[in-house]
Amino acid sequence: MERLIIDTDPGVDDALAIMMAAAYPGVEIVALTAVAGNVSLHHTLANACIIADRCDLAVPIYAGCDTAFVYPGADAAYAHGQDGLGNAGFPPSSRPVGPEHAALALLHLINEAPGDITLLAIGPLTNIALALKLEPQLPSKVKRFVVMGGAMTGHGNTPNVTAEYNIYADPEAAHIVFSGWQQAGRVLELVDWEATLRHGVDYETVNRWLELDTSPARFFQAFYGHTIRYVRDSLKRPHLSLADPLAMAVVLEPEIVQQAEQQYVMVETNGRYTRGQTIVDWENRLKRPANAHIILEVNHGRFLQLVEMALNKGDDTGSSPPRLH
Repeated sequence: MERLIIDTDPGVDDALAIMMAAAYPGVEIVALTAVAGNVSLHHTLANACIIADRCDLAVPIYAGCDTAFVYPGADAAYAHGQDGLGNAGFPPSSRPVGPEHAALALLHLINEAPGDITLLAIGPLTNIALALKLEPQLPSKVKRFVVMGGAMTGHGNTPNVTAEYNIYADPEAAHIVFSGWQQAGRVLELVDWEATLRHGVDYETVNRWLELDTSPARFFQAFYGHTIRYVRDSLKRPHLSLADPLAMAVVLEPEIVQQAEQQYVMVETNGRYTRGQTIVDWENRLKRPANAHIILEVNHGRFLQLVEMALNKGDDTGSSPPRLH
């Protein structure tokens, strides 16, 4: 049984990633912890509840940080819709939210089962950084820590052109987390924006997903339409990039990774155009221990299978394809 805490800022790709975990056999989602990121905490928390309802998840949900550590956070409503779920107008959930702050919930859940829980961060790292400040031994207590964030050679997706959104939204938090993992002698697994671009999904495949007639697929169709139109028609990108689902695929099946490198990564917190940039010491000039296992390539076909399994959940075709060997 893989036990998983998802720290998230839903966000349409967050929603699809959570659906993947909910559909995957042998995964227990221990908690969802919400953070401000793609949209405000008000919306990300509400969306986490809506997604859990749609996935039939009996899982606690906790509200975390509503802004970045130092400067007000970024907002990606232009891509995700004003409500974060594509302006689809889902009715609000009546699900109660846990009484603890997300950072405290992370610590008590992980301390109850040290070494047993995988932590996945698919939003800004504010909640994780706060938890790490409260408990510096956190890195040694998680089984795995997978982060969707960064742009390893500076091809970002923000106004600070070398920075990826999750890191850009709270560079100080990212600095705390990357430094904390290095100081603890642990290595986090990093799925960056450039890996997402290399594993883009062609629109023929996307259109096939849009034609599926299952309950999860209809949910996907409702919340992802705004983003698909934005990426295809406004940005003119040839593929749809599924950042958080790619990170989730690495969590669900580590063997999906075909190429990776361990390197020392640090985060730039200054600079007019480079604040939020992830800097990789590719040639080991600083002589510092690696703190990141950077995912470069995955089995793309298997990645698509994992997404389709989530969209087909409840249908006869939704059973898990054989794992890689």
